Amino acid sequence: MTALKVYYDGVCPVCRRDRARYERWAGEAGRQVVWCDLNAHQEALREKGVDPQAALRSLHVEEEDGRIAEGIDAYVLLMRRVPRLKPLAWFIGLPGLKPLLRWFYDRWVRRRLAREGRLS
Repeated sequence: MTALKVYYDGVCPVCRRDRARYERWAGEAGRQVVWCDLNAHQEALREKGVDPQAALRSLHVEEEDGRIAEGIDAYVLLMRRVPRLKPLAWFIGLPGLKPLLRWFYDRWVRRRLAREGRLS
């Protein structure tokens, strides 16, 4: 299994809880995931062509070969590594469902960031 680098919002309590839950459920597979708080890795994101504000609004995952997945595709990459989440990864990856999930996710993140005064 190749390593993944996950750029997540370490300021967000929900994001931190999701990370902890993922690590618990992933077990051994979780060792192949490097978690990077995007707030501390903004320059690294810029070097990879990712706007830090875009990373704040949507999960970004970097594969070992340097490819970056974003949004629902990033979640699918993470979930596929955890046996109990594989069915959910398949489900949220369905072509007809992805745009709807993306709309809800984007709306939730924007509201959270606006509430925290971090939306620009």
